[in-house]
Amino acid sequence: MTDTATPQEEIQEVQPAEAEGAAPQQQQPNADGRPPRSPRAPRQPRQQQQKQQKPKQAAQQQQPQRARKVHPALEKLFELYPNMFGARFLPLKLGVFQDLLEKHPDDFKKDDLKVALGLHARSTRYLEAVAAGLARHDLDGNVVEPVAPEHVHHAILELHRRRAQRSGEDLRPQLVARIARAVEASGLDREAYAVLVRSRDEETNAVLDEALAELARQAAKREALLRAFEASGRSSEHEFAEMYGMDADEVGRTLARARADRQPAPPAA
Repeated sequence: MTDTATPQEEIQEVQPAEAEGAAPQQQQPNADGRPPRSPRAPRQPRQQQQKQQKPKQAAQQQQPQRARKVHPALEKLFELYPNMFGARFLPLKLGVFQDLLEKHPDDFKKDDLKVALGLHARSTRYLEAVAAGLARHDLDGNVVEPVAPEHVHHAILELHRRRAQRSGEDLRPQLVARIARAVEASGLDREAYAVLVRSRDEETNAVLDEALAELARQAAKREALLRAFEASGRSSEHEFAEMYGMDADEVGRTLARARADRQPAPPAA
């Protein structure tokens, strides 16, 4: 090493000696009289730094999240009625609040029970059960009555709102299709269903109108097929399907639906 060595050259000379365990050489001052710079530790490659960061990130992800605190009255409901408030949620009969107060006067305070049942009824799992059209049940798990179409409709809308907020995607087509299925499952005609569920919200009314329009188009296609069958002079649906190269089973189902469409639907209650 010379007196005219640059700091970079000094680093290159010192590192091999230290790596072999030799005593570090005494560094000479620079030509301008200033003390030499201390050698810098070599930078780790970026890939190695990323590898070291990954275990830290994984450890942070593995840290258990704080469990939500369950309302004490809900815990009590689970203990008393695990089939209704446990792994599976079922729509509850109207008036279940009063039933619980009468059956368990010492287990629940009125205000606490009201809050607990409100939390339960607003949960996503409960709304899914209502939106699916499951029947209402009493505390013993017995079927009592169907869920009203308007309750099914509002549960579908609320579930859609929550999912849209989480995903940020356009879920409107799925919502339209689900409302259309709910209309058919209700047993009401399209006009009666619309009167029952229409609200002041223009957006939800527009979705409803879109679902009703799609159902009307499907009904028109079924009616057209039925009229074609009646005008064909064929007595066999199978023969009619073969004549047009259609699937016989599908034609049979469509014609049955078309005949059912001609029957007047019951008015809304």
